[in-house]
Amino acid sequence: MDPIAPADAKALDTALTTSADTVAEQPAAEGLRGRFGPLGLVLAGGISVQFGAAIAVWLMPRAGAVGVVSLRLTVSAVVLLIACRPKVRGLSRSDWGTVLVFGIAMAGMNGLFYQAADRIPLGTAVTLEVLGPLALSVVASRRLVNFLWAGLALCGVALLSGGGFGGLDPVGAAFALGAGGMWAAYIIFSARTGARFPRADGLALAMTVGALLILPLGIIDAGSKLLVPSTLGLGAAVALLSSVLPYTLELLALRRLPASTFAVLMSLEPAIAATAGFFVLHQELSAVDALAIALVIVASMGAVRTQISGK
Repeated sequence: MDPIAPADAKALDTALTTSADTVAEQPAAEGLRGRFGPLGLVLAGGISVQFGAAIAVWLMPRAGAVGVVSLRLTVSAVVLLIACRPKVRGLSRSDWGTVLVFGIAMAGMNGLFYQAADRIPLGTAVTLEVLGPLALSVVASRRLVNFLWAGLALCGVALLSGGGFGGLDPVGAAFALGAGGMWAAYIIFSARTGARFPRADGLALAMTVGALLILPLGIIDAGSKLLVPSTLGLGAAVALLSSVLPYTLELLALRRLPASTFAVLMSLEPAIAATAGFFVLHQELSAVDALAIALVIVASMGAVRTQISGK
């Protein structure tokens, strides 16, 4: 990647903080509802995506990691296109470029993550993946205190990993880290897409791009297994829980939250994944896991408190 020129860096910074400026300009009469609404959207999206991931773990033996991603993105694209009916006429080259990169980021994030989840435990994969948004929170933040919250969340992520990653499949760990990098790109271009397109139109177009990129690979990998009714049903459930609902909620949240705060909030994902593992996959939580969850929750709440007090 080429170094970012000062003008490009300024433009990136403007894109990351557009949603925060919008919040600051809203009338004070919106009160607590206007301020805490984005937090609820992010939490609901996180719960949905992690419980969807637990269902995806069940589905992988039937369709493989690439097959699951193909079903997830394709079903999601179809649902969003029907629901949104996005307009494609009159879009500028910059609009199409944003949608294209957003779609590539979604395809890469999902594809790499499921490759990781096929090789290492789900909770550990999410723990490694969340390092991408954490790094973004430090890079994009303008306030020194956010370094503290990001550091605290990072301690929780490290603790949730069990104290180290030495015993993991290195390929699986590399896939999870790669998914984290794509997750950071997803955050940036989700914010840009939300600013450029009404409702979830941009998301629908980007999801279609991601589906077109992944579907041929899924057909090659899984073939006719993708057409088994039970597999299609589970794939549709994964699509709704892990893509349609959370991506829509996150896109709406990014219109009202700065990307740096949103990225720190993503540190809640390992905690939510551990909870989903407990209820769905019957994975017990140790005292160390509980402490790690407490750390990431405190860090996330601190980031939100900082963002609200700054308004």
